Amino acid sequence: MTTPSRRDLANAIRFLAIDAVQAANSGHPGMPMGMADIAEVLWNDYLRHNPANPKWFDRDRFILSNGHGSMLQYALLHLSGYPLPIEELKNFRQLESMTPGHPENFMTPGVETTTGPLGQGFANAVGMALAEKLLAQRYNKPDLTVVDHRTWVFMGDGCLMEGISHEAASLAGTWGLHKLVAFWDDNRISIDGDTAGWFTDDTPARFEAYGWNVIRGVDGHDSASIKAAIEQALRSIDKPTLICCRTTIGFGSPNKAGKESSHGAPLGKDEVAATRDALGWRHGAFEIPDEIYAGWRRDDGAAREAEWNRRVEAYERQYPELAAELRRRVRGELPADFAAAAQAYIDKLQAEGPAVASRKASQMAIETFAPLLPELVGGSADLAHSNLTLWKASKSVASDDPDANYVYYGVREFAMTAISNGLALHGGFIPFDATFLVFSDYARNAVRMSALMNAHAIHVYTHDSIGLGEDGPTHQPVEHLASLRYIPHNDVWRPCDAVESAVAWKAAIERRDGPSCLVFSRQNLPHQPRDARQLADVARGGYVLRDSAGTPEIILIATGSEVGLAMQAAERLGDKARVVSMPSTDVFDRQDAAYRESVLPKACRKRVAIEAGVSDFWRKYVGLDGAVVGIDRFGASAPAEKLFPHFGFTVERVVAVARALD
Repeated sequence: MTTPSRRDLANAIRFLAIDAVQAANSGHPGMPMGMADIAEVLWNDYLRHNPANPKWFDRDRFILSNGHGSMLQYALLHLSGYPLPIEELKNFRQLESMTPGHPENFMTPGVETTTGPLGQGFANAVGMALAEKLLAQRYNKPDLTVVDHRTWVFMGDGCLMEGISHEAASLAGTWGLHKLVAFWDDNRISIDGDTAGWFTDDTPARFEAYGWNVIRGVDGHDSASIKAAIEQALRSIDKPTLICCRTTIGFGSPNKAGKESSHGAPLGKDEVAATRDALGWRHGAFEIPDEIYAGWRRDDGAAREAEWNRRVEAYERQYPELAAELRRRVRGELPADFAAAAQAYIDKLQAEGPAVASRKASQMAIETFAPLLPELVGGSADLAHSNLTLWKASKSVASDDPDANYVYYGVREFAMTAISNGLALHGGFIPFDATFLVFSDYARNAVRMSALMNAHAIHVYTHDSIGLGEDGPTHQPVEHLASLRYIPHNDVWRPCDAVESAVAWKAAIERRDGPSCLVFSRQNLPHQPRDARQLADVARGGYVLRDSAGTPEIILIATGSEVGLAMQAAERLGDKARVVSMPSTDVFDRQDAAYRESVLPKACRKRVAIEAGVSDFWRKYVGLDGAVVGIDRFGASAPAEKLFPHFGFTVERVVAVARALD
């Protein structure tokens, strides 16, 4: 058996990508062909991982931010011995295959994050590198290191054109994330052709200005040059590193190398054959010789994990309490006493009945829950004192404090949310981020990615309606609640008082399989009375807050600040009126049919939904016979107490609308 050269090993990546894209008649061969040499050096010489256990906690994280080149990652995983058989590569981009068009963290073992929307993988990587930094600060001891891994990210010109890359790179430099290494695939080609007409930034200078260690002029097709650059990156002790790799997209293709024609389409049968000749690859489609597999499948991954396990066992003997806490966080488990302690706080709130803004109630919940949860790390996009996300024990992650837990994100809503996703996906953390609800638009695609990836991130939004007042329509969210609710697998909570706010926080913390959006008011909200059953039903997303005498003749459905309005209107309407508080439509819709019928009986067709947002969302609950008191235009600048009556949010209007249903 001959020993393959580094170029032979890289060519295995190239031809698996070429063959898979050709078989699918769809995909992006150019980037895998261009970055194959970089990937080969990184994966074979530096990446600390164990293909037999893709979830080993102290593994290095590899992120393919330019996710359209997904076949690069699938080839790497297959060749390295992950449970991704060649049949799955042959099934590239096919229904229910493990090799979808873009990497999906829930589909393919070894894929850390879903990428495709350019730039977000890079921001996720910043979150993962921050997670490693914070865990190392808390748990490592001078005599025992139990958290010590790197985050490696591949990114292309498109990632760097996206604004999120500026936001995330700036923060990474500020935090000094020296275990973050990014490879820039500088091939100067995008879908529209040569980027000289639209991407002439001095990218190395830009990253130097962010506080990065920048390694310029690396030949992305020369393994020695790549290896020297990585060695230099490993010597950085206080800065993240950008390795600028000059590459040729579609490397090896006689007629398409260096051209946009290799970017997003199969090479074609004749060009595939020509590329095989040009690179001296004498093997058929999807054919990998044994000596190539032998060159890729190293045996050091299991040994590295075993050595780490020995260190953890020694750590457990010397630092048993910290070790138990770390083990629990790695498993993604909450403290055993969390649920009881959280419920005790909720019971206390119900008894005391504070009338506060729900953003203040949110801060009260954080203040109560954070001491129970060392894994809780929060932050705000330059609105900490408006979102009320700070608590007494908040300590900036920019410090070396072992208890660092708060992120000052600055005005960077998009990167903030994607970094939260990275923290969540890394493991060991429950992150939350915060801004005004209207600015969820800036973050929305990252929120969508939270839901797609099942990331346990909590997105906090305050100033939830026209109730924020004088800042006017630019800051008053109208369509945003509906927009967030329409994201599949995304739980949106809009609580009506301090009790519902605490329940929402508890539910978001306990949810392990996806994100939650917690939406809070600027203005004070009245406390609502509840009996024990009603209190228990808050967590079901919707419940009967005020019941009618006998079968209800009309049902008022409301959320947030409009629940108090519904309660007042029900008093006017009499004892046949029921009020349903619906803090989370998503959670309510997951309840069994019997429970939903008990809250919203089909026999009662007279229904009015009340929410200071667009009305159409509520049609599914009120039906054709019902009505919605909403707002289907932009707001206005005025004190909140004048805006609500101006837009028809009054007891008189709700009563009139309800009675008009007769």
